[in-house]
Amino acid sequence: MKLITWNIQWCRGCDGRVDPARIVAHARALADFDVLCLQEVAANFPALKGSQGENQFEILAKLLPGFTPIPGAAVDALAPDGSRRAFGNLILSRYPVLQALRILLPWPSDPQAKTMSRMLIEATLDTPLGPIRVMTTHLEYFSATQRVAQVEAIRARHAEACAHATRDLVRDSSHGPFHSYAQATAAILTADFNFKPEDPLHARLQAPINEETPAFVDAWQHLHPGQPHVHTNGVYDRKQWPAPHTCDFIFVSADLLNRVRAFRVDSDTQASDHQPLLIEFA
Repeated sequence: MKLITWNIQWCRGCDGRVDPARIVAHARALADFDVLCLQEVAANFPALKGSQGENQFEILAKLLPGFTPIPGAAVDALAPDGSRRAFGNLILSRYPVLQALRILLPWPSDPQAKTMSRMLIEATLDTPLGPIRVMTTHLEYFSATQRVAQVEAIRARHAEACAHATRDLVRDSSHGPFHSYAQATAAILTADFNFKPEDPLHARLQAPINEETPAFVDAWQHLHPGQPHVHTNGVYDRKQWPAPHTCDFIFVSADLLNRVRAFRVDSDTQASDHQPLLIEFA
């Protein structure tokens, strides 16, 4: 199983050009991926630099036939012409998607910060390794208060899902809305977290929760103990970022760690201000 996660900055490269096809081409060049997790996908936002308001959720899905798209709009708003506009995340999976959840993350008031709503997509995939919950999100950039609340909400959701997987006894096979789908403690969490490795939130996300919930572990640190994480943002874009840094991570639940085989950051592409991350399981 190969998974790529990437903040694609509404498909805008360091050259200022918005090109969804380039994003898919670079991802395909990195690996024959089974799952693609994308952050900062836009639809009907012509005010974004380089964009003509194209529906990138639809375009990216069409560029990957055979993949199931699971879009999630953190921002779903009225446009001036009366249409809708969206900004958020997208999971595309070659594996069957047993169930998909779209979870709004906390958005507490922070009077001193410019902020927007954030959400978590959780897709339970039927993989060769068994059912796995793939989660992707994009945490708040400007408000530390909101990032703290969002990390706690992700931890709570992981615990909730694990409780369903380990405790639930009632099963429904009706294929109606109460149908029981496979539940899993095994999880992969990807995102632009908007915090750095030394931020206390990085450690907090990995802190133990309870006995039935396998803790999240930074997959890079698991495979490369003691080595600094390869930079994932600002590697080429010096207009937005004064220095390269790491804010994109892949966390894996402890019960999946023995399946992790490789982790790579593509440090070459300039198709976004972020670099894509590839993780492989076997």
